[in-house]
Amino acid sequence: MAFRTIIEPFKIKSVEPIKWTTREERERHLRAAYYNLFLLPAEHVLIDLLTDSGTGAMSSRQWAAMMEGDESYAGSPSFERFRRAVEGVFGYQHVIPTHQGRAAERILFSVMCKKGDVVPNNSHFDTTRANVESTGAQAVDLPAPEGLEPSNPCPFKGNMDAKALERLIERVGREQVPLVMLTITNNSGGGQPVSMENARAVSAICRKHHVPLYFDACRFAENAYLVKLREKGYEAKTPKSIAQEMFALGDGCTMSAKKDGLANIGGFLCTNDDALAQREKNLLILTEGYPTYGGLAGRDLEAIAVGLEEVLDEDYLRYRIVSTAYLGQHVSDAGVPIVQPPGGHAIYIDARAFLPHIPTREFPGVALAAELYLEGGIRSAEIGTLMFGEAAKMDLVRLAIPRRVYTQSHIDYVIEVIIEVWKRRQRIRGLKLTYEAPVLRHFTARLAPL
Repeated sequence: MAFRTIIEPFKIKSVEPIKWTTREERERHLRAAYYNLFLLPAEHVLIDLLTDSGTGAMSSRQWAAMMEGDESYAGSPSFERFRRAVEGVFGYQHVIPTHQGRAAERILFSVMCKKGDVVPNNSHFDTTRANVESTGAQAVDLPAPEGLEPSNPCPFKGNMDAKALERLIERVGREQVPLVMLTITNNSGGGQPVSMENARAVSAICRKHHVPLYFDACRFAENAYLVKLREKGYEAKTPKSIAQEMFALGDGCTMSAKKDGLANIGGFLCTNDDALAQREKNLLILTEGYPTYGGLAGRDLEAIAVGLEEVLDEDYLRYRIVSTAYLGQHVSDAGVPIVQPPGGHAIYIDARAFLPHIPTREFPGVALAAELYLEGGIRSAEIGTLMFGEAAKMDLVRLAIPRRVYTQSHIDYVIEVIIEVWKRRQRIRGLKLTYEAPVLRHFTARLAPL
């Protein structure tokens, strides 16, 4: 018998208090943070949905494994356990640990890219784009057309436009395309999954033109489970086997283990290219650490090794996907425009449709995120014009749900807050920039209401 109530597939052993604030207090805190929720102290946040990166709760097995952490500078057995866990899922020959995903990106692009190169992706996220462009290369997004239509219910809106990829490689020349990246799930595109069919098509184009294919694998387990639910022929397969099949289509990956590694810190870079791996390890030693720790403590390597096993548990993934959809379905039923269908790690509100009276130059996503904080102490993230500037195709507000942190009652509260803001949306006004950094401006930008 199938029950309708969502039950978290875990018991709570330790709790952390969260602090209530009044609206007047939140108004003061928001002004002090220059209306940028990244600048807001966490102690002033009630429900923190800014990111799902490194904010999850680790399991008792992970905490136990951390006690086994060996802190040897070179040749730590903790690295060997970590390496075996990564190879068991991803299948690549070389596993290079880093302190987080963006470090893996920096090493990969620094070694592979040069000025004038072009790096295609279904959609680059913020640090990925910045690390590509820091080498003088151009980051090009090639999302499937339906991925730019928030209300379109297509099940795989994270796909890359394979025909556009073919045209791009033919236009600029294979020698200008050092690699192709495929982000699973597509974070900038609303947390939408990539289908196995699309991954195969992209892989075939890369093989035809002798271009390496790399995966941005931060949320690989959620992508695999959504393939199981939505793609014909995968219903009876395990998430692990689906992930293995997809990674076999590529030549390597970058990974932030702060997402589907279920850890608070860490990441890695994988490749099958021996010569490339040596160059990457040389750069790793210069900036991160020795190749058997890569900027991580042994205990962090142990936590990731366990996390990569736990994240593929079907009971966990079922809960993860269903609980995210629960939030999306309830706010959508109230009329709130969101990216459909709900993805794996977050719900994305379509800020342009929510606040059609605020032009993009006045940052509707930032305005909506600020209002959600004022109404109920909820912190979210703008993914739109502030984050990507003129390259933004949509203005979204991402409600990223930390793994194993909040219960259904917390999510019910979030639903109530969103609906209250929706009811008085016409009164929300836009914002203007008063300070911006030259790169990744959304992290430190200062804004003021108009």
